[in-house]
Amino acid sequence: MTNEDDVRQICFGLPEVEERLYERLPGFFVKRNLFARIRMKPDGLLVWRPDILDKEALIAAQPVKFFQTPHYERHPGVLVHLEAIDVAEFEELLVLSWTLRAPARLAARFETRS
Repeated sequence: MTNEDDVRQICFGLPEVEERLYERLPGFFVKRNLFARIRMKPDGLLVWRPDILDKEALIAAQPVKFFQTPHYERHPGVLVHLEAIDVAEFEELLVLSWTLRAPARLAARFETRS
């Protein structure tokens, strides 16, 4: 099970992350790019996936953990039920989302450190 404190701890462990409101909800940015956003209803967190097919496969395979609302159809973001995912798996998702949204040079520097 993951909670908002875990989200913040993981996000702030990544380079150049800033938290600020995005549409009145906590959002996490790398440079100016949103890579995660806490949602209140339904509870969860938005993270980016490499592509829509990847997202749809993830939702089909694990609908207890992953979902979408009509607003996010045809969008590479997937919503994650925080209470249904463990911290280690969630950290992998956030790192991937950060990597997809970070500037290429920053992402490359981070990957060489990891």
